[in-house]
Amino acid sequence: MEFDADLIACAGIVERADTLRFRATMAAPLEARRVLFPLYAFNIEMARAPWVTQEAMIAEMRLQWWRDVCEEIAKGEPVRRHEVATPLAAAITADDARLLDGLVAARRWDIYRDPFEDAAHFDAYIDQTAGNLMWVAARRLGEADETTVRDAAYGAGVAAWLLAIPRLVELGRVPLLDGTEEGVAKLADQALKRLHRARRNRDRVSKASRPAMFSVAASDRVLQSAIARPSRVREAVLPPLDRFVLSWRAVSGRW
Repeated sequence: MEFDADLIACAGIVERADTLRFRATMAAPLEARRVLFPLYAFNIEMARAPWVTQEAMIAEMRLQWWRDVCEEIAKGEPVRRHEVATPLAAAITADDARLLDGLVAARRWDIYRDPFEDAAHFDAYIDQTAGNLMWVAARRLGEADETTVRDAAYGAGVAAWLLAIPRLVELGRVPLLDGTEEGVAKLADQALKRLHRARRNRDRVSKASRPAMFSVAASDRVLQSAIARPSRVREAVLPPLDRFVLSWRAVSGRW
């Protein structure tokens, strides 16, 4: 079963910009890759859009373009031709498109320098970005429990966020409600507990949906390191995502 030019382009985008998800997707069955590569390429486009310009209006326009794509998919209308939008439309449903629209909307926070309003705002951001992405992937591949998927996504999302904090601070953002060492440790501990809860309930995620979860395998060491010594976040010395663990979990099917 061959990939067309659009799917190859999506795979290339993911390979260049998100090595972890690329490797996780390559460990998945071929048919699952047809869903995961467009989704992850879309996610990269959303992550990039707020940062490619210092002009807020231009960044808003870039995100709005993708919100329009999501609306076209949700309404069953013809979808504009694009190397990511076209295969994405073939891979997801109208309800999925509405979830991805929530992801795009959440990314508007990245454009501005405003801090999160409160813990609920921060949690919603992680859930609408990491959570919506993983949930759409899991439900498209097979049967899965939404709470379990979102617990895992929260753990992985916070781990990725902690790794990004030095760069976010450099760019003038306020990425944490409580940037003290106690606050960092508390956040990492909360995320690790949700990840562990997801793993205890892994039987609620079908074998077919497991490839959507492979990328969480590398999150434990990041969170554990931040709990043990929170200053590692500020110092940008958290451990890198563990390739061996990812490979072993993907082969075993245990995320």
